[in-house]
Amino acid sequence: MNRRYLAAVLPVIGILWMLDAGRWFGQVFLTEQYLGVIIGVTVLTGLLTQPLPGAPRFADLALGIATCLSWFWLSWNYEQWLLEITNRGPEKWIPAVIAIVGTLEATRRHCGMVLAVLGAAFMAYGFLGWMAPGIFEAAYLTPARYILYLYNDSNGVPGLVLNVAATQILGFIVFGAVLNAVGGSAALTDLALATMGHRRGGPAKVAILASSLFGTLSGSTVANVMSTGVVTIPMMKKAGFPARYAAAIEAVASNGGQIAPPVMGATAFVIAEFLQVAYTDVVVAALLPAVFYYFLLYRQVDRFAAAHGLMGEPRENLPPLGRSLVNSWPLLAPLGVLVWFLFYLGYSPGKAALYSAGAAYLLYVIRSPRDFLKVIPRIMLESGSTLIPILLVGAVAGIVIGTINVTGLGFALTLALGHIAELGGVLALLATTAVIAIILGVGMPTTGVYVIVATLLAPALVRHGIEQMSAHLFIFYFGLLSMLTPPVAVASYSAASIANSDMWQTGVTGVRLGVVAYLLPFVFALNPALVMHGTWLEIGISCVTIAISGFLLAEVLASRHAYGGGLMRAVAALLSLGVGASTAILPPGSVAAIVVALASLPLAWAMTRYFPLKHVDPMPAEEPTP
Repeated sequence: MNRRYLAAVLPVIGILWMLDAGRWFGQVFLTEQYLGVIIGVTVLTGLLTQPLPGAPRFADLALGIATCLSWFWLSWNYEQWLLEITNRGPEKWIPAVIAIVGTLEATRRHCGMVLAVLGAAFMAYGFLGWMAPGIFEAAYLTPARYILYLYNDSNGVPGLVLNVAATQILGFIVFGAVLNAVGGSAALTDLALATMGHRRGGPAKVAILASSLFGTLSGSTVANVMSTGVVTIPMMKKAGFPARYAAAIEAVASNGGQIAPPVMGATAFVIAEFLQVAYTDVVVAALLPAVFYYFLLYRQVDRFAAAHGLMGEPRENLPPLGRSLVNSWPLLAPLGVLVWFLFYLGYSPGKAALYSAGAAYLLYVIRSPRDFLKVIPRIMLESGSTLIPILLVGAVAGIVIGTINVTGLGFALTLALGHIAELGGVLALLATTAVIAIILGVGMPTTGVYVIVATLLAPALVRHGIEQMSAHLFIFYFGLLSMLTPPVAVASYSAASIANSDMWQTGVTGVRLGVVAYLLPFVFALNPALVMHGTWLEIGISCVTIAISGFLLAEVLASRHAYGGGLMRAVAALLSLGVGASTAILPPGSVAAIVVALASLPLAWAMTRYFPLKHVDPMPAEEPTP
């Protein structure tokens, strides 16, 4: 049997747990028992599907089975161990060591060396932190006590993040796999083509719309790029967009899919659990930043197309809008079911996604009664393959959180960052957090970056006056930006491989197109009205000023002849940055903020009216791809 088919077992286990299948047989299991089973199967599958090069085949099998049985041992004995909390005998700590080591090795193979080394580094601190100097000195823990804390405590590996991954995220991954298997991605692309294909710079706008829609269901920026980019990037190049620009548009649009509600790359569920708020609160808070992200990207693409005379596709070459809408109803109906269960009936996100997946599958059965059984293995295999790295991230996050809790490291870091804030102010603290998030994001999944940075740094941000939701979204945004930031811009380089463009040029162009993602988090961190934290007046004024700032900045970035070029382009850039800065600096809803908003409206109109973009720029030359 092909080893990769083991991955199909993971969603089956998760679905049975979420449907409370144990009660069908009169059995009740604890959450930690379920988590022990699913992480055990995950590690076994992960080790067998990514074998160690050059090692004997039985070595992977032996380590996988030993690790899996060690996690099963936890599940089997968990209820009894709750009554024997002081017993730390070898029958407990030996399986604990095997389980943790095997999990870190599977993480290294599927999530990269960075995350595995980070988990090992935190464990080293857990064992040796009592020898650290100054404020980082931790209380002494016996090795058995520490390793067992990670192994069987609800603040360790079988804790919050793994639970979210194995329930809520699992439900949405199954939902996305069902939609993909029944033709959802093709329907989304057709709908985007019918809606945007005929407009100026149409293929690029199709890429933005398709990637944003697909990104709400996909849990990975790179998967989004590879799924939609194979269609949109050749289309953009054919329409006249330079290869590097086409690749950068796809990368930035796909990365935005991770911040777009409702799914937000699965991280929304973790944010909700961290803050102990409703999932819908996170979705509402993330809405305006996502809108402004895509607004500025769309505006830049439109002005670039205007500056270079790039038109849309003729309507006769595009699918009719009516037919596209009809073809998309099996996709749109399950999304409506999802919204109904989430926002009206108040179901948990995981169960809402699972029932919506059932609705999508039922519609497929009605449409294709002969083929409905054939897609089930594909759905389970795709779901399981996507789940492996996410569940491993959840396990390593448990190591990090457990170590921070048991050693007091979080308090020490809060004190250290407090000194930075005292010396350089809140902006210095935000900038430090942003840099750390981007660096950690290199080679790590977004959810893992968010969990680690939020655990370490969010308390310091909140302590120094940043609103809680703003602080966590700030960390989330900058964790994602590693996907666009050279030298390791994974999303941009993936798109460049499709476009056959120079990777470095593509990365730099992606940063320019995604500039709002670097600036906006600072604004909503200092002005929480942009995450819906404030009165309607404060939210409205903040939206107006940010929209005007983005409106002006997009044209400045799109063409060197914007607003007539030269002095007026510089004036527009300064006005844009000034209006944007006022949103962050001035108290939302204050008289000064209202005056800036009212004054910037006629200024923006006048600049657009009296200094229109008339000059058509020569198309930027492409450097040969090495």
